[in-house]
Amino acid sequence: MMDSGVPLCSACGESVGFSNAAKEEFFVACHGCNYPLCSTCVEEEIREGRDCCFRCGEPYARNAPEKVSEETSKNEDSGVRLRSTVRPHDYEENGGHARNSSNLSMIESEINGESGNPLWKNRVDSWMEKKNKKKSAKKVEKAEIPVEQQMENFEPLEAGEPLSRIIPLSPNKLTPYRAVIIMRLIVLGLFFNYRITHPVDSAYGLWLTSVICEIWFAVSWVLDQFPKWSPINRETYIDRLSARYEREGEDSQLTAVDFFVSTVDPLKEPPLVTGNTVLSILSVDYPVDKVSCYVSDDGSAMLTFESLAETAEFARKWVPFCKKYSIEPRAPEFYFSQKIDYLKDKIQPSFVKERRAMKRDYEEYKVRVNALVAKAQKTPEEGWIMQDGTPWPGNNPRDHPGMIQVFLGHSGAHDIEGNELPRLVYVSREKRPGYQHHKKAGAMNALVRVSAILTNAPFILNLDCDHYVNNSKAVREAMCFMMDPEVCRDVCYVQFPQRFDGIDRSDRYANRNIVFFDVNMKGLDGIQGPVYVGTGCVFNRQALYGYGPPSLPVLPKSSFCSSCCCCCGGSKKAAENQNDVYRDARREDLSSAIFNLREIDNYDDYERSMLISQMSFEKTFGQSTVFIESTLMENGGVPESVNPSTLIKEAIHVISCGYEEKTEWGKEIGWIYGSVTEDILTGFRMHCRGWRSIYCMPTRPAFKGSAPINLSDRLHQVLRWALGSVEIFLSRHCPLWYGWGGGRLKGLQRLAYINTIVYPFTSLPLIAYCTLPAICLLTGKFIIPTLSNIASVWFLGLFISIILTSVLELRWSGVGIEDWWRNEQFWVIGGVSAHLFAVFQGFLKMLAGIDTNFTVTAKATDDNEFGELYVFKWTTVLIPPTTILIVNFVGVVAGFSDALNSGYESWGPLFGKVFFAMWVILHLYPFLKGLMGRQNRTPTIVVLWSVLLASVFSLLWVKIDPFINNSNGTTKSEGCISIDC
Repeated sequence: MMDSGVPLCSACGESVGFSNAAKEEFFVACHGCNYPLCSTCVEEEIREGRDCCFRCGEPYARNAPEKVSEETSKNEDSGVRLRSTVRPHDYEENGGHARNSSNLSMIESEINGESGNPLWKNRVDSWMEKKNKKKSAKKVEKAEIPVEQQMENFEPLEAGEPLSRIIPLSPNKLTPYRAVIIMRLIVLGLFFNYRITHPVDSAYGLWLTSVICEIWFAVSWVLDQFPKWSPINRETYIDRLSARYEREGEDSQLTAVDFFVSTVDPLKEPPLVTGNTVLSILSVDYPVDKVSCYVSDDGSAMLTFESLAETAEFARKWVPFCKKYSIEPRAPEFYFSQKIDYLKDKIQPSFVKERRAMKRDYEEYKVRVNALVAKAQKTPEEGWIMQDGTPWPGNNPRDHPGMIQVFLGHSGAHDIEGNELPRLVYVSREKRPGYQHHKKAGAMNALVRVSAILTNAPFILNLDCDHYVNNSKAVREAMCFMMDPEVCRDVCYVQFPQRFDGIDRSDRYANRNIVFFDVNMKGLDGIQGPVYVGTGCVFNRQALYGYGPPSLPVLPKSSFCSSCCCCCGGSKKAAENQNDVYRDARREDLSSAIFNLREIDNYDDYERSMLISQMSFEKTFGQSTVFIESTLMENGGVPESVNPSTLIKEAIHVISCGYEEKTEWGKEIGWIYGSVTEDILTGFRMHCRGWRSIYCMPTRPAFKGSAPINLSDRLHQVLRWALGSVEIFLSRHCPLWYGWGGGRLKGLQRLAYINTIVYPFTSLPLIAYCTLPAICLLTGKFIIPTLSNIASVWFLGLFISIILTSVLELRWSGVGIEDWWRNEQFWVIGGVSAHLFAVFQGFLKMLAGIDTNFTVTAKATDDNEFGELYVFKWTTVLIPPTTILIVNFVGVVAGFSDALNSGYESWGPLFGKVFFAMWVILHLYPFLKGLMGRQNRTPTIVVLWSVLLASVFSLLWVKIDPFINNSNGTTKSEGCISIDC
């Protein structure tokens, strides 16, 4: 019967039969999911009171077979029906038929014999059985509840209201902004038309170089500007979230969240900094049984382990204190260092006494941690020894076993008031020589697997070790999006802006990145969502597993019936529609790791059994039954079938160094490998699958961190980011050519991603452009011919449009002009230094295989306020901008000297050249201040290299063109000879 192509009834195993006497179409009992039942079994189901499909809940076809046939033909003529994509957890939610699961197992056994996948079959059977019991229990409960009680339990109106809303910009701000952008685009076209059609013959090389640079700058502006076309703001309603999911007298229905904190070197990322981050997480305003904190120690340092134990002990006092008095922020170092009136809004008389006691306890905690740090400065020859006398397993950070320690949690220590504390877990993944560990991305993927084994919260919030929770309600802010049914369907993550402490008041090196976080990210939020910036982000765990969003179109129904209809002359239009849907839904390079699992519900029993028999979850997720089962649980939680005593052993297994071998980790699922900026790459892959992200900016910043405020560390941080962008550009994931197949990445979103990976290449034309003023001043030539009236109009219009665009952008974003100017300055500073080195290092890595090992940026600061700002560290990145500064200074001096000797007629051309040079010097002024430092002293090596390069450059030019001819054909030296000097 299988060979005949007739679907089998899932209840009795017989053929489903035909819907008409002509035997042209098979009988369809449910048009919602094509669940295979014969007409006899359908009638029996209806007689027993089960008139709805047990899988999807839609009513069975009660009418005659002829009407069923008519409806089926209509559906086929109108093309394939689009519906929500079925993910693995959707399959569970829809509720499969128990008889279907047993029949499925039987068919698969017949086909595959002993080579089938019993893990999958047993899981399907258990899911369906549990779901059937839950559904039947709900029906009985609903029938027994009186009408009066149902009315009493009816949700209030407030609980049904949206948890967030979009606040579009006022047309008074947005319309002029867009008009100026269009005007600037038109003026740019006219400007380039003039520049290209009016070459400078006397300085053709300089003119050509300047035009090429200007064209590149224009393209960069387009890539940066147009993704900001539709900026939006958002507003959340935390009170509505509580009203809906936290009823008085009932258990909280808020969804659980797993926090990830990553650290590597405790000597560069001080344990006190990490400890404050952990303490702020453990004390968030969220149900304690819904919070778990996982700390990844990728350096396997016993210092991190022991300091985390001290942190767990101090948390027993700190967490109840925070929640009792609702203090903010809940990182003790930053709370006690606030220069504000801490008695404001405090009415409990015991607060002052308890605050003093808590501050004393925190000082004692700091002394204990600092003692551990002092002890760790020198490693013993025999390695570190634990308190029980056994050697520390992680003495060799490159060759050690996996380690997991649960400090707090359901079975761990309670706080001093006897209340339960959130779970705190220490994780150090296994490392062995010969394995690729993929740095931070590999550590984050290890945390994904460990957390799935131990807690399996549906949402994940990752933070850097130096980013503490500044707003205790930040998780609730994110849940206003993640738990709102009207919003959350396609949301892969909620990104919060980064805010920083300890930055100098003038923000000399644009550490705050205000323009990016308050302008660019708002613009992206109006398209497909902000990019992932590596920290302060709440993920949907299912998105990390490689699944697409539920709203995507699925493959058309793959039934033998439709095949027969097509063969019998189905309409050409219907076939074209099916092809269109199939093309849109193709996975190609955008596919999730489990390439056909979400479409499993589109096949009949025989086809489904063939499909399942070919699936191998182990090839995707690795050899862990517990983890595979957890990936298919929509609402999270540990699988009921798992023995709790084996969880730690299983968690150790999933962080072994060989676990990811021959799996899709880092390729299709989890944090994506291939770049030091794994954040951009991971978010890009999610957006390519059709997900969207959300930008959340609460009034009180959700998280705050530290940033390197001295020049050298700041440039190395920018170098790392730029190198990651170059690596993505040179990889198969480059937005220029990746992800076109599915059409799920919006055009403006793609422009934004292209901008994130091509901006380092702007360093090449930028360096050339910044040296042009000095060349013009030294040679007396210029890149622009004598301006006509019309040319003056184009130049003036370009400058006015640039100014208006910036002013209107600041107007709708609320960014200050000082922040904007600092951003412009550092764009030039980073462009002529770090970005240039990133381009060369990226190509060296691709062509020669020379990898650059980056050191972790130090998180500690000087004892004096902003003392770190004046710390100077030698680095080769400083040489190019220093050379540009000196060359331009020399050019300005030479230009004025020449003008003084040449008379008044040379002052006019000199003005444009000097203005050009001063534009470069003003942009590099913060860099110049950084070179001088607090004592106004510059390292000798910087001066030597810069003077050397500037001298070589100047002498080389003099050698090439030592004199400039005047209109009479005589040289200036001859003119000078004729004058009595």
